[in-house]
Amino acid sequence: MSTQTVDLADYDEAVARFDPVIGIEVHVELGTATKMFDGAPQTFGAEPNTAVTPVSLGLPGALPAVNGTAVEYAIRIGLALNCQIAETCRFARKNYFYPDVPKNFQTSQYDEPIAHDGYLDVELEDGTVFRVEIERAHMEEDAGKNTHVGGATGRIQGAEYSLVDYNRAGIPLVEIVTKPITGAGERAPEVARAYVQTLRDIFRALGVSEARMERGNVRADVNVSLRPTPTSPLGTRTETKNVNSFRSVERSVRYEISRQAAILDATGSVTQETRHWHEDTGITTAGRVKSDAEDYRYFPEPDLVPVAPSREWVEEIRAALPELPAARRRRLQGEWGYADAEMRDVVNAGAVELIEATVAAGASPAAARKWWMGELARTAKTQEVELAELPITPAQIGQLQQLVDAGRINDKLARQVLEGVLAGEGDPEAVVVARGLEVVSDDGPLLEAIDAALAAQPDIAEKIRSGNLGPVGAIIGSVMKATRGQADAGRVRELVLERVQA
Repeated sequence: MSTQTVDLADYDEAVARFDPVIGIEVHVELGTATKMFDGAPQTFGAEPNTAVTPVSLGLPGALPAVNGTAVEYAIRIGLALNCQIAETCRFARKNYFYPDVPKNFQTSQYDEPIAHDGYLDVELEDGTVFRVEIERAHMEEDAGKNTHVGGATGRIQGAEYSLVDYNRAGIPLVEIVTKPITGAGERAPEVARAYVQTLRDIFRALGVSEARMERGNVRADVNVSLRPTPTSPLGTRTETKNVNSFRSVERSVRYEISRQAAILDATGSVTQETRHWHEDTGITTAGRVKSDAEDYRYFPEPDLVPVAPSREWVEEIRAALPELPAARRRRLQGEWGYADAEMRDVVNAGAVELIEATVAAGASPAAARKWWMGELARTAKTQEVELAELPITPAQIGQLQQLVDAGRINDKLARQVLEGVLAGEGDPEAVVVARGLEVVSDDGPLLEAIDAALAAQPDIAEKIRSGNLGPVGAIIGSVMKATRGQADAGRVRELVLERVQA
């Protein structure tokens, strides 16, 4: 845990005095069967250094070969981001030394990326649409993984020794680099979060990656700088590396704005450097002085020929693209009949797929939204988990609603059934049977309860006979209490009126 303390400016005051500019580099691991330049399998959780070949390990004489599926996935991403797809592009060597890069260089793309000059429209929580300009999307390989043992923070500083696992070395990546994102003002942290989340959804829709941030499938490097006014030159930027959750992306931008503003307020200067994000304390700390492109001594990779996707192939890929998340949400909103505000709430809660699957399981769109955005959303908030993490499935919600529609349970009983399902007692049908929650539909027990209620409140019968139907509710309430909420309220009302008139 980092205990470093620094001066921070008040966030609202910082964005009032300075214009924040952000830039985001998102790395996505492609879900190919093998690595980018060799036939080693792409696995997660395998024993260290078992998913490797001589190419993965950078052994002398080992020659790379480009993974064609990875090229196709890169083109899919480029097209989804409204990019131009290069007619020819090539790989380069990015030279630097680090233990997890066994060749002492990373095979990447530099001045000839496969996709360039695109944009992505992202929707913020209040429905505002913000356009992020994309500079490039290029292919490269991932590095291995260092594990630093013996320190308090898990970083190399203070560790007793380090271990290197090369299973990840060579896994295909696409890196998406934005142009400087300007004009966001105080909403810069929110824009950053929405952009990365929108990208994650696109990766999943395209089928190019599992895009699980907790596994590192998607990682963001977040650049932040401040300048006095929107017309001033760009300020000195910092780059917070490998941020791997939406919440952390937003928090790291907000923190860096406050930190840099405090430095500038004290007439100091911001250092161009990489920084580390600490989830536990919510701060960034210095990493290393940031290198510029010339420091990496890029030069064309001599062992790989240029990649030249034909226009026919690119158009085939374009024609086969699936419905993208934004278009899908618009379609579903129309089909479900949700108002704009209702759909935004569903999107912000991460409930689109859950509701879609619940509707497919037989519930109406209104009922599906009622359960996921009502009882279940409150439960998720209380437990501080995402909706999708609750131990209940859309199929079970569909079954629950079918029980309500069939009149076997009412809404009050349905909430008890929901509680049982969440507690692991089984499907809704099993919970209804085990807890004895089915609505009492036999008139015999209902009449007994009605007679007892009328006997306890004799004046109510006279009021009803005289045409005052208001007190009927009191009798219904007594019956519902006597039957533990299992009576059909509508049938009870009918029977009360019949009993009194008789």
